[in-house]
Parts: sequence; structure tokens; C-alpha cells
Amino acid sequence: MSAENAMETSGESFAALLEESFGSNQDIVGSVVAGTVISVDNDMVLIDVGLKAEGRVALKEFGAPGQPADLKAGDTVEVFVERLEDKNGEAMLSRERAKREEAWKKLEESFNNGERVTGVIYGRVKGGFTVELGGAVAFLPGSQVDIRPVRDVGPLMNEEQPFQILKMDRSRGNIVVSRRAVLEETRAEQRSELIENLKEGMVLDGVVKNITDYGAFVDLGGVDGLLHVTDISWKRINHPSEVLTFGQQVKVQVVRFNPETQRISLGMKQLESDPWDGVAAKYPISARFTGTVTNITDYGAFVELEPGIEGLVHVSEMSWTKKNVHPGKIISTSQEVEVMVLDVDPVKRRISLGIKQCLSNPWEDFLSGNPVGQEIEGEVKNITEFGLFVGLPGDIDGMVHMSDLSWDQSPEEALASYNKGDMVKAKVLDIDTDKERISLGVKQLESDPFEASAGDIKKGAVVTCVVTKVVDNGVEVLVNDQLHGFIRKGDLSRDRSEQRPDRFAPGEKVDAKVTAVDKATRKLTLSIKAFEQAEEKEAMEAYGSSDSGASLGDILGAALQQKQQEGEEK
Repeated sequence: MSAENAMETSGESFAALLEESFGSNQDIVGSVVAGTVISVDNDMVLIDVGLKAEGRVALKEFGAPGQPADLKAGDTVEVFVERLEDKNGEAMLSRERAKREEAWKKLEESFNNGERVTGVIYGRVKGGFTVELGGAVAFLPGSQVDIRPVRDVGPLMNEEQPFQILKMDRSRGNIVVSRRAVLEETRAEQRSELIENLKEGMVLDGVVKNITDYGAFVDLGGVDGLLHVTDISWKRINHPSEVLTFGQQVKVQVVRFNPETQRISLGMKQLESDPWDGVAAKYPISARFTGTVTNITDYGAFVELEPGIEGLVHVSEMSWTKKNVHPGKIISTSQEVEVMVLDVDPVKRRISLGIKQCLSNPWEDFLSGNPVGQEIEGEVKNITEFGLFVGLPGDIDGMVHMSDLSWDQSPEEALASYNKGDMVKAKVLDIDTDKERISLGVKQLESDPFEASAGDIKKGAVVTCVVTKVVDNGVEVLVNDQLHGFIRKGDLSRDRSEQRPDRFAPGEKVDAKVTAVDKATRKLTLSIKAFEQAEEKEAMEAYGSSDSGASLGDILGAALQQKQQEGEEK
């Protein structure tokens, strides 16, 4: 072979070698190939992918998000070939693009098949979070993190969990995923299963989803139930937020379930023993206990005896003396008070309590120191149309009826002589501790002048009286300058024609016969007619009768003449 031929042959062989070395390898540019780690030098990894030149890849590209890479010489790795040589004569390789290419293929398959993918939330960006999906980076909008707003995403970070791909754009490298879609699908499955197996009395775990004035909605896992405020605790709760918080884990019991409307009523207190069991034995009538005022209303106050057991102190049972006063002016919320059990109704779950029963009864105290007949002194607190109210020890009042003010004056006149704030002396007439009444009398401090004056005057006695007033139906008279009496029109004379009140004048003296003594009204009833008839009868008996032939005028004349002589002799 000539030298020239040898050179041609040699040139062809070299070209073939170049073609073998480079030409066939042009196909691997832009694809993922397997390579061998030659060395790990600081932050770079030298990799042999079967080309005449090795390539270098940053070590951080081999580590999982947020974790260091674990790589050593001899390990086989997949990398993406970007170019065969760079300015340094090395192959341009990328582990990130290799992972991305591999991940995209798998993700596209999952997206097309509607399958879930697994990823890790590892960073925050504007409007959401970044998710690592086995080499590809996806965007998780904030609204797609959970079914409900999440206050703290910390526990979800760096944890593998399922996602649903909502949108993919390979040309732009965009992937949008949703964690919420996965949760909603799971909740729908759980809801169907829960509704199918739900029964009253079941105990379930739930999460407080929402709090309102009347209760809380609890997420049972795909289905919500209402926990009414009255079923949260046996004790009084004014608002659910006093014991519940948003997102709180709670254990509840199904109280009622309507399969048609799928409404679920829940309870927490049902998981605890009912404090009302055996309440009558725990709180016997007349027993005293210490409780805390939990609520005040216009008609009384509620006092908690123990958690879940409250009793009502009616306003009438709060104070012996403070009547028609709002309960809030007597006690205050959270105040500890001593109470007495007045009544227990386990069926209606009611306990009636009293505060004043734990205090001394001021009427009984007054009675012990001031028996009936005792003289007292007090200030006129109030004047009414029927009497006076006098302040007494113990912040109580006694009443002096207008009829017990004076022996002589009329009740109206006597009442008009007193003013509020006057100090008066009185005598205790009666004490009724049950009705809380004390009757007093002012006139009883003196003896009754009527009794003294009328002591010798009996019915049938003849008295001389003085006319004090002439009225249409008779005349008013005064006997012995003290006793009031009245002579009716028909009793003014034996002669009907003389039965005229206008025949008499005030100050005129007349003789009359007492026909009645009324101690209640303190008045005498008299009759001139009866006196004249008695005189006539007496004259007839003394001087004869009309049968003797003497006229009635003769007989009366003789009787009058004799009376006149007797008077002159005296």
C-alpha cells in the first residue's frame, strides 16, 4: 500500500472514530442519560456519561428540598445532557433538568389519568406556596391549601402529602396543584360513610368549625353537626365562646339525627354525669349552702350551687325590708351568697332559694324586744290617706291607723296634724310576723275619755245634754261636756208635729233618755220622745188615770206643779 493510500485509509479511520465518538452521541443532547459519579469535590460532582469529556453538576442539585445531598464516587445518577462541550471542554449536564424531565413525564400521565400526586410544601411565595413534586416545582394557591382557612401552615411544611394537579403548561413550566381538592374528595367519601353508619348515641371526634350566639358547628369529617349552647355543659353558659375556640378538637355525642334532612344535633354535656341526679337528697329543703351569683334578672337572681346546678332566688326572697327593688341593687354578679333551699323540683330541674331566710327576721327581732303594749318612739317615714308609717329598729316600719291617732278629733283632722319627719310616741298594738305587720296606736298612750265619762251612763238613763249641731235628720248633742250623742228626727218629740230639728238651736239644753251606748263609734243614741213617754207614764202612775174622771192635762199639770215645788225646795 502506498503512503498516499495509507494516509487516506488513516484519514477515513479517524473520521469514523470521530463519527463514532461524536456523531452518534449527538442524539443524547436534550435527553436524560445515566452517568457514573467519578468524584465529589466540595460543592461539585464530576460525572462520566460515556462521552469523551466528563461533566460537572452542582452537588446541591442532588439533594432533596431543604436537605443535603448524600452522594459518593461510583454512584449511578441520571442527568440531562444540555451540550456536548462547553468552553472548558466539558459536557454540560444538569441533574435538576433530569429530575424535571422525569417528573414531568410522570406528572403528565397522572394529570391525564386524573390521579393524585405526592409532593412536599417547602416554600412560601406571593399568593401561596411552592411544592416539590419529585423533581418538578408546582404552585399551591393559598385558597387551595385546605377546605377552611389555615392560620398556621407550619405543620404542613416539609411533609409528604397528596395533591391534585389543576393545570399544567410544559412550555411555560407551570404546574398548579390543590390540596383542598384531595381533602374535599376524601371528605365526600367520609361523609357518605359517616351518614350511612350514623346513629343517635354515637360518640365522635370533631373540630369546632364555627361559633355563633346559639351554639357551635362541629366538623365530624365531611359532615357538620350543631352543638347547641344548652348542650355544651351542664352549667350556665352565656356564649359558646366562653368554653370553645375555633379549630378546637372536641368529643361529642349524637343527640338527634334526621336522615331525611341530614341534620345532626350534638352534645358535650351528655358525656358527663348529670348533676341533677339525686338533687333532692343533695339539697334538702331548709338546708343552707354557699353559692355564686351567675345571672341577675328583673325577677330575681340565679345562684350556682355547683357546676350545672343553679337555683333561683326570687326578688321577694332576697331581703326582709327592701321591697320593689331591682335585684341588681341588692346583690351583684359573681358575688358569693349564703342561701337556703326553699323548694326542689327534680322533674322541672328547678330549685327555689332564699337569701333573707339566712338573715334574722327583723319582725321577730322587734317582737322579742317590744311586746304588745310596749311604748316606742320613731320618725314618721310616710303619710298615706289611711295613716302614718313610723320607722322602727331593724329598718322596718309600723303603721298607726288614722283611727288610732286621737280620742277626741276625727281621724281626718288628727291625720292632718302630722308631718313627715315628725317624731312620735306610740304603743305597740299588734305584731304579725307572718304578714310582716306592726300596728301602733298614739291615742292608746292615754286612757279612753269615753270609757271614763260613759262609765256610769247606761242604757235607759235620763241625761241633760246640750245641742251642738242641728242637721236635717236630727240634732247632735254633747253629754257631760265630753260624750257625743245624736237624737234622730223621730225621737225629738212625742208629738209628731213637733218632730222638727229646726225647733232646736245650738247651745240649748234638753233632757233625753239614753237608748243605746255604742263603744265602737264612741257615741250615745238618745230620745226626747222616750223621755216624754216615760214622764207621762210616771205621772199616770203617781196621780191617777183618766178613768177617775180627771183629764190627762189635769194629771200632767199636777205632776209638773209638784216637780216645780220640789225644785224650789231644793
